Amino acid sequence: MPILDLNVDNLKCGGCASTVRKRLNELPGVVSTSVDVDNGTVTVAHDGTTERSTITLLLHRLGYPLSGTGGITEKAKSYVSCAIGRLHGEE
Repeated sequence: MPILDLNVDNLKCGGCASTVRKRLNELPGVVSTSVDVDNGTVTVAHDGTTERSTITLLLHRLGYPLSGTGGITEKAKSYVSCAIGRLHGEE
């Protein structure tokens, strides 16, 4: 099973992690997702049919771009994604 390790920006808390896990796990072919907020990493296990670009594009749209590739817009989006994650019970 292919594993994709990504360093991303704007991970701040469990709410961020919850949103990232939930949304990535909804992608076809994704088996599991783990998020390490302290290290700013996202690890995705998939069945080999999921393209890296699909995963990174979704992260970018949520406000969690690959490290060093985002700007103020992505940072603002990450606060919204974080708030949504907190509403679903992660802090």
